[in-house]
Amino acid sequence: MTLDRRTLLKHAAAIGALSMSTPAAAESASDMTHVFSAAEIDRQLPIGDEIFLDHVGHFVREPEAASRALGRAGFAPTPISVQVNPDPAGGAPRPTGTGNVTAMLRRGYLEMLFKTADTPLGRELDEALARYAGVHLAAFAVADAAKAHARLTEAGFKTRPLVQMERPVATESGTGKAAFTVARVEPGAMAEGRIQILTHRTEDTVWQQRWLTHPNGALALVDVVIAVADVDEAARRFARFTDRPAVANRWGHAIMLERGRVQLATTDAIGVILPRMPKSGLPFMAGYGVAVGSLDAAQAKLRGGGLESARRGKLVVAPFPAELGEGTWCFVETAAHLPWRA
Repeated sequence: MTLDRRTLLKHAAAIGALSMSTPAAAESASDMTHVFSAAEIDRQLPIGDEIFLDHVGHFVREPEAASRALGRAGFAPTPISVQVNPDPAGGAPRPTGTGNVTAMLRRGYLEMLFKTADTPLGRELDEALARYAGVHLAAFAVADAAKAHARLTEAGFKTRPLVQMERPVATESGTGKAAFTVARVEPGAMAEGRIQILTHRTEDTVWQQRWLTHPNGALALVDVVIAVADVDEAARRFARFTDRPAVANRWGHAIMLERGRVQLATTDAIGVILPRMPKSGLPFMAGYGVAVGSLDAAQAKLRGGGLESARRGKLVVAPFPAELGEGTWCFVETAAHLPWRA
């Protein structure tokens, strides 16, 4: 797909018009309370039965190029890491087939995934890239992935076995590991991409303080936007997957989580952000919101990196650099400024 970026920037005016009446951002970028609404939780990990939008994943071909692209956009990328599964028999860890580069935020993170081995997971990444490069993964955090796995099965989803996943992580004192328990459904059960639920087992290793400060002032992943052919059907399925309500709005339906949202949109609605859909058709993970401390600073970094952007009121819209695939960033100072929340 070739994205008409000039048209995107022209249409961004329509987005800005939707968000002009929202409250002003707080003064301090270090104060996270201004990012989320009163109904959302300002905490990295969930407790009890809470469910958060934890991260989104771009499927990319070249990790080094993806890392450089993140840097041009003003993010501070982590080193490249290769993911493995522990061997239950005590042998050497087995490659999952993917590795990543991330931009760790004070709430949530952005992941750039690439293929490392010819495994089922690696082949899934190849198949997704054959449709389009860009966002193919949305992950939701819970306190107990095993409990969520059982709930998904009871809700009628075909599930894969629960997975214990690890990846080596460089720390300031040596080499550590990032460990996760992941609940996945079978391919096709969620047609929108790799939609999964996980529990973080090593918060301090994953969210190291040295990676949480970004030149563009990025603070939090807020929402993900997905274009679908049948909004009503997708809303019912996502509501069943997350065990959270789907609420109708002018864009389609929003799945309301304790932190973050999934906005399911029609092609007409999403066309305000992304005027042209991929040639591969729907569904399409069209973009996501990132809260920043200052829109002025964020846009200055985008311009300094040679990236296009459009400022409209309390919103900056920027197409992903080509190395990160097709789609759009929506930078805001508070979640309420996102156009689908207006």
